[in-house]
Amino acid sequence: MDKIRLGMVGGGEGAFIGEVHRISARMDERFILCAGALCSDPDRSLRSALDLGIARDRSYSDYIEMAKSESKRDDGINFVSIVTPNHLHHPVAKIFLESGINVICDKPMTMNSEEAKELIDISERSNLIFAVTYNYSGYPLIREAREIVKEGKLGEIRIIQVEYIQDWLTEPIEKSGHKQASWRVDPSKSGLGGSIGDIGTHAFHLSHFVTQQMPEKISADLSSFVKDRELDDNAHILMRYASGARGMIWSSQVAPGNENNLKIQVYGEKGGLVWQQENPNELILNLLDQPSRKLTRGSSYVSNKSGRLTRIPAGHPEGYLEGFANIYREIADAFFEAKAGKPLSKDILYPTSRDGLNGVSFIEAVIESHKNDSNWINLNI
Repeated sequence: MDKIRLGMVGGGEGAFIGEVHRISARMDERFILCAGALCSDPDRSLRSALDLGIARDRSYSDYIEMAKSESKRDDGINFVSIVTPNHLHHPVAKIFLESGINVICDKPMTMNSEEAKELIDISERSNLIFAVTYNYSGYPLIREAREIVKEGKLGEIRIIQVEYIQDWLTEPIEKSGHKQASWRVDPSKSGLGGSIGDIGTHAFHLSHFVTQQMPEKISADLSSFVKDRELDDNAHILMRYASGARGMIWSSQVAPGNENNLKIQVYGEKGGLVWQQENPNELILNLLDQPSRKLTRGSSYVSNKSGRLTRIPAGHPEGYLEGFANIYREIADAFFEAKAGKPLSKDILYPTSRDGLNGVSFIEAVIESHKNDSNWINLNI
C-alpha cells in the first residue's frame, strides 16, 4: 500500500500536539511526513524539519509558500495537518483546500461559524477530505459505548452527562510566559471560548458521538475565576433534547486534583454506562436489576466496531496515542477508498468538517446564552 504524503503547519520543537499528530500518523504506517512550515521563526522551523527528517527544500518559511509549492510537485503532499493556535486554522485550511490538498485540523475548526461554513463549501465542492481531530471518538470503548446505545441496550436515553475537567490553569500561569496558556486565554488567538473551546467542544462532540442525539436548546453559565483572565476557565452547560432527554456538560481548567479527567455517563430506561479517559480500557455497563459489568478493551465479547480499532490483546493498556492514531487510520481508509472510487464504508468513522462546524456553533450558542443571563438558546445544528 502506498503511503499518504503528509505535511504539517505548526507543531515545531517543543510543541505537544504536533508530536502527538506525528506519532499518531505513523503508528499504522499509513502516512509519511514529507513537508512542513513548523514554526513562525524560519530558523526554528528549519531546525525542527531537519530533526524530523524533512528535506531542507521542503521546510517552508510560511504556510502560503508551502501550499503553493507542494501543490505543484509531482510528489506533493496529499494531506496537511494543521496544529496551530486557533486563529490560524481558517486561513491555513483555506489555502491548502484551494490548492487541492486534503486537511486534518485541530479543534475548534475555526474562530466562528461563518469561517467553518466557507471551508465546508470549498472542501465539498473540491471533493476533498476535511477532518477535525476530536480524537476521543477514536477510543475503542467509546465505539463500544456508541454501539451499546445504538442497539438499544440502555432503552430510551434519559440523561447524558459529560465532564472534562483539568487543573492546569488554576493559577495565572499565562502571566509567567507559559506559551500554551498564553494563547489559550487570548481571545485574538483562541477565539470567544476559553475552556469551552479548548476542552468543552471535546465533551460536546463525545455526547453526540456516543448517543447520536443533538440538543435542541442549551443554557450556559461561564466563569473566569482567575483574576484578569478574559476567557472562561469554567463552564456549566445544561442541554435539552427533542427526545425528552436532558444533559449537562461541565468543562473546567481550574479544578485542582484533575489532570485530564474526561468522563461520559449515559443513562436510559433500561440501564447506563460510564467511561473515563484516564482509565480508557474499561467501560462500565449497568443494566437495571443486574450486576454491574466491567467491559475491557480487546475482549472477545466486545463488538467488531470496537475490536477493529484495537491493536494489542486485552490486558495490555492502550491509551491517548492509540485513540488519536485511530482517527488517522480512519482518515487513511477513507482516502484510499475514495481513491479507488469506492463508497465510504459505514464502519469508517472520523470527525468531519460538519462535526467541526457543530463544535463552533456550540461555542457561539454557549457564549450567547451566558451573555443573556443563561437564557435557553436554540442550538441550530
